[in-house]
Amino acid sequence: MYHIGAVIPGAPPGEREREETVTSHPVLDSLRDEVTRAIARLDVGAVRARYWAQNEFVCLERFLPRSVVDRFVEEVERVRPSIHRNYIPKHKKGGSVSYYTLAAAAPAILALYRTSAFIDLLVRVTGRRVMPCPDSDPHACALYFYTEPGDHIGFHYDTSYYRGTRYTVLLGLVERSSSRLVAQLFKDDPSRAPVELRLQTHPGTLVLFNGDTLWHAITPLGQDEERVSLTMEYVTDPTMRPLKRFVSNMKDAIAYFGFRAVFRRPSRLPGG
Repeated sequence: MYHIGAVIPGAPPGEREREETVTSHPVLDSLRDEVTRAIARLDVGAVRARYWAQNEFVCLERFLPRSVVDRFVEEVERVRPSIHRNYIPKHKKGGSVSYYTLAAAAPAILALYRTSAFIDLLVRVTGRRVMPCPDSDPHACALYFYTEPGDHIGFHYDTSYYRGTRYTVLLGLVERSSSRLVAQLFKDDPSRAPVELRLQTHPGTLVLFNGDTLWHAITPLGQDEERVSLTMEYVTDPTMRPLKRFVSNMKDAIAYFGFRAVFRRPSRLPGG
């Protein structure tokens, strides 16, 4: 056995380590090595400077190599039967697969989510001590499927119900579409002129942002197109008041994963 992400980078002395135990496997070992090499190729100082210059937003084109993305795409196909589709008029239309399903059926994706070198990169860029969300959060790590014409999500913030700040990492996995991630920078900063970016999330492209500061959307999918992305959430404080946990779960049940997935989660997740 080995541990993925054994230590929370920057954790104060004496804080309990957060670990995810999985069976050692050459594929996962190789994946972690490739992620570490991808990080080593970055000029982290330049990435951090761009992140802050863009009001806590940065996009890294094709950050992960195709060899890593292909492993994730294999898991995308494995969980495809578990897609929960939803439609909220004038806001969103698409499909989602929750953290609970990924924890049971997508070990490579979970390996990335909890790899300590990857979390350390987020710490270095944001300047905050971030950690994975609790296992009770179905949104901690999820797949979004845009597979039917008109699938989209309207402009929104990734509002956090946690006591701490929540950061979103988007990773492009399948991109056969004209759909775009639209990011509006400085929307609520009266001292800055607004900037709108329209990004194609190629496989391996990574986007990192503070969910409370980026106003963003996904434009509608066209005919015979497909887009699949991975979302990973990290927090500075994993605690949440009971009422806000209920509100968060209701939002996830209605808008993303369905009531069965959210409120009938496994009592013990693999490796938990």
